[in-house]
Amino acid sequence: MTERGVGVVHGRFQGLHLKHMEYLLAAKMRCRLLYVGITHPDIFSYPAVSPLDVYGTLPRDNPLTYIERYEMIRNSLLEFGVKREEFEIIPFPVSRPDLLAQYAPENAVYYMSICGEWDREKEKILSSFGLKTEILWERDAKEKGITGNELRALIAGDGAWRQYMPKAAAEYLTEHGLDERIKNLFAAGSAGINRDNKNK
Repeated sequence: MTERGVGVVHGRFQGLHLKHMEYLLAAKMRCRLLYVGITHPDIFSYPAVSPLDVYGTLPRDNPLTYIERYEMIRNSLLEFGVKREEFEIIPFPVSRPDLLAQYAPENAVYYMSICGEWDREKEKILSSFGLKTEILWERDAKEKGITGNELRALIAGDGAWRQYMPKAAAEYLTEHGLDERIKNLFAAGSAGINRDNKNK
């Protein structure tokens, strides 16, 4: 039995942009308590296993650590007026769906946005584990808007990227030197993340 007062969303959030916020806030409007699941919390332990999950393996596509994404999401939800007691942020190992019950509530409603084949596959995965899914919207590539991949490319190329992020997320990115990390990873191609340099 699902509990309509509890909802779950998920994403990589590398990094957090305004289309992510649209998704988070749309889900929050439908539930009392929202769990925000961060997929691929660690690409070394939880890399992508589906060929449709094209951005879930390389450090270049996953420059931000779990805790950095956690703090960026937290700060941005607070900036948008969501009370701290009304959301939680959790790991969401979508590449190991057999482990999801250890992180996310099984009796929640799992809100999704469908913008491609990988999203459709994830909906099937969640449903196969008996989780209640609800589709907020379906959009094609033209309707999708900014993507994380496009955002990181703008950052790497010194483009006008701040306009696509919540103010709190953009400030977090620059204050912690994460924009420079993204630039360095783009320059190095698929070079690994330096785990000893978190730019804190």
